[in-house]
Amino acid sequence: MRRRGILRERVIRVLLTAPGGPLTKYQLAKKAECSFPWTHELLGKLEKLEFVKGTEVTNYAGLLRYWRQVRIPPERKEYMHKDPVALIKKSKLPYALTTYQAENLVQQYLFPSRTDLYVMPEDAEKWHKAIIKEGLVGKGNMRLLIADHHVFYGSFKRQGLTVVCIPQLIVDLLEEGGVCAEAAEKLLEKAKQHAVRAR
Repeated sequence: MRRRGILRERVIRVLLTAPGGPLTKYQLAKKAECSFPWTHELLGKLEKLEFVKGTEVTNYAGLLRYWRQVRIPPERKEYMHKDPVALIKKSKLPYALTTYQAENLVQQYLFPSRTDLYVMPEDAEKWHKAIIKEGLVGKGNMRLLIADHHVFYGSFKRQGLTVVCIPQLIVDLLEEGGVCAEAAEKLLEKAKQHAVRAR
């Protein structure tokens, strides 16, 4: 079931990153790294829920909230570090920022009180070793989120730092709740407008 959930998230991530429906079903499957039959079947379910028509997203907010309901939470490791951003910039390992730090780079509504970054499962131990050289383990100002590598799909650079795609950022902010959910709603409004223009 977990594997199916990961594949479902991949398809939704690609759909929300290109909501105007420019992709064929085959292209969507390829970008989502899923089989064509699986992708076709999922699109049928999403169409019945009235989120999509073919590969075009017809209810952007609805599909995004559905994703939040079915998402598989990443494994988390928490740390305290004196300068997480400097550490990240120095590292040669792949990563993508999300929540506070990413939102601040994109929209500047939240104070970047914590640095959350997605990392590859195979790199988690390397990140751990790099962080504890000058940091501490436990609840603090930095979190490693260990998830499926497809979480990096659609990521982009902002001020020299890599940020997750906007739909992923919105879902992660909604999941945080509180002021993060407020930031997510503001970002969702902008993303929805862009999605409408893309059609």
